[in-house]
Amino acid sequence: MTDQTAVAQTSESARNQAALLPPVDVIEDAGGITLYADLPGVPKDKLSLHVEADTLTIEGEVALAMPQGMESSHAEVALPRYRRVFTLSKELDSGKVSAELNQGVLKLRIPKAEHAQPRKIEIRVA
Repeated sequence: MTDQTAVAQTSESARNQAALLPPVDVIEDAGGITLYADLPGVPKDKLSLHVEADTLTIEGEVALAMPQGMESSHAEVALPRYRRVFTLSKELDSGKVSAELNQGVLKLRIPKAEHAQPRKIEIRVA
């Protein structure tokens, strides 16, 4: 799996398209990969996952509620979006991706394709 995310844009006209790169951990085991992406402030309805051909795209929009009549005087996170793009290996089965969002952490499980999984070969006696 390869990270293809482009460098975030910085011009004012591109501000709506610019996005933060969420930190991602990728753990591989014999059955596939598990990806953990930190997406604080992104609710399920503002999260979008796409697998197209061999490309996985994670996009999320931050939706932090501000109390009525109040305005933020300081914000360390200036961009309201997260975006990350990965190229998936041909060994992974992109049709069997499962996703779970729990307290701002997205967990994706992508199993290995049948042909890429280890298998035991039976030995027959002739």
